[in-house]
Amino acid sequence: MYAARVEHASKRPDWLVGLAEVGEDLLADGPNLVPLDPESLLSAARADTGLGDFGSGDDFREPLAILLDSLDREANLTLLGRILVRAEVLNLLVNRLRITELVGRHPEIEQERIERPLHIVGLSRSGTSILHELLAQDPRMRAPLSWEARFPCPPPTAATWRTDPRIARADRIFRHWNELVPDYAAMHEMGGEVPCECIWLSQHSFRAEEFLGRQQAPAYGAWLADADLGPAFAWHRRMLQMFQWALPTPRWVLKAPSHMLALPALFATYPDACVVQTHRDPLQSMGSTASVLSALAWMRQSRVDVELIKAGFAGEGLAGRLGAMLAARDAGVAPPEQFFDVRFSDLMADPFETIRGVYAHFDIEYTAGAERCMREYLAAKPRAKHGRHEYSFDELGLDLETERARFADYQRRFDIPSEVT
Repeated sequence: MYAARVEHASKRPDWLVGLAEVGEDLLADGPNLVPLDPESLLSAARADTGLGDFGSGDDFREPLAILLDSLDREANLTLLGRILVRAEVLNLLVNRLRITELVGRHPEIEQERIERPLHIVGLSRSGTSILHELLAQDPRMRAPLSWEARFPCPPPTAATWRTDPRIARADRIFRHWNELVPDYAAMHEMGGEVPCECIWLSQHSFRAEEFLGRQQAPAYGAWLADADLGPAFAWHRRMLQMFQWALPTPRWVLKAPSHMLALPALFATYPDACVVQTHRDPLQSMGSTASVLSALAWMRQSRVDVELIKAGFAGEGLAGRLGAMLAARDAGVAPPEQFFDVRFSDLMADPFETIRGVYAHFDIEYTAGAERCMREYLAAKPRAKHGRHEYSFDELGLDLETERARFADYQRRFDIPSEVT
């Protein structure tokens, strides 16, 4: 039932279905029509930029090779899917070349101090995005924007941050995403000037869950589960330093639900990080997350394995993610005062009272001007602006009592109300 529902809810337009069918014939006759091998992409990046140093030695080559092989063999990519994957990987390699060249000319970039950044982590669909966007409205805060992550070099200055022509390029990309699966706009708003997740920066190391969020690559996912995330956070920091060098930034506000699995690496890179963790009924979160990931996969794949999505983001898989987070916190990965917990229900009931709590906990001055900017942003972004995202726990085919018992300790610990009954 869930598979049928997902395919219906994420129905692709007729032109995309037709293109996928034509693409199957073309790929059958010429499997190298859109190559996904590392050398062809590395060569294309060098040719595009005239540069040859990708930075960080060779620590990106193994994950790059595993990722591309996994996508090639396992992702059921359509012709358009292969084109999108190749373009995105090529973009990351080009960015690496350009950033490495810029830092080589300006070594002072790596002396920039990223002080007490605010990191928002938590379950997917637990309010991380709206909290991130609201905090970024404070003039003393800055979030990396989607266009910057896509086209980061040269980094914008104060004079160009809101007028750069790369903003329009990014907007076109995200508009095309919504054209591929029209329902996606109601699930998650995208745009060049919308704050992006940290994994859009760390994916330049080819060690990031971002690749698993757009398409299915189980072999790469298995490798990533045990991978050293140090290089991912090194690239994350390098890009923030570059942005900050070009445009001075008092404090960064950052967001990635997947950082629940990476708290040790996060604090190893940012020892003074201030972590805001959002909490929501896991049963509600898993239905929404599965719906979003299915829609993203349908943009690029001829077939989507919904059971694979459920294995990673529902039931036992989701419990494992929460368990890793709790274990790290209980083991003292950082002092307790470097965490502040936010319940989704409280954030929705009174976002500004919640935000005042964040500021007070981390000893940040809360100003009337900051709240005014946040209120203006929220007023211009009503819920269901692009339609309502419909999903249901029942459609996952999981037993309610089993799942409620699985997450009982977590809900008690953070006093999380049940939304699914």
